[in-house]
Amino acid sequence: MSQATNGSVVRINYTGKLTNGTVFDTSKVDGREPLSFRLGQNQVLPKLEAEIIGMSVGEKKTVAVDANDAYGPHQKQAIQKIPRSEIPDGVDLTVGNNLQATGHDGEIVPLRVLAANEETVTLDANHPLAGHNLTFEIELIEIVKEGNLPR
Repeated sequence: MSQATNGSVVRINYTGKLTNGTVFDTSKVDGREPLSFRLGQNQVLPKLEAEIIGMSVGEKKTVAVDANDAYGPHQKQAIQKIPRSEIPDGVDLTVGNNLQATGHDGEIVPLRVLAANEETVTLDANHPLAGHNLTFEIELIEIVKEGNLPR
């Protein structure tokens, strides 16, 4: 029986949970395909990738990923209060909304609205899962043969 190796293209079903059991993402919903990616190309969390290497098709595993090995610690300096006048007109500043800004280096920075009033807007640039330990229930569905890769 073949096993997933570095460089293999794999397809997995997964469910990601917070430590309190809250599901934050899953491939097990109607109409959603298993997640496909090539091992060794940093397309998923490194800890998760390392645990998939060596798995056989049909094998299931539960993988715990510490916050520092996932999306890092929640950083207070990533939360900033800015004057509302710096936000373009027409931007929906409803608490919880996701926005994007362009950083000084031209990179897109995802932001989440934490608070807004007539004078200021509080934005959070932390990843929504920063500071959380995560658990993934995974099942290796397929190791894709190179000739069967989509173009």
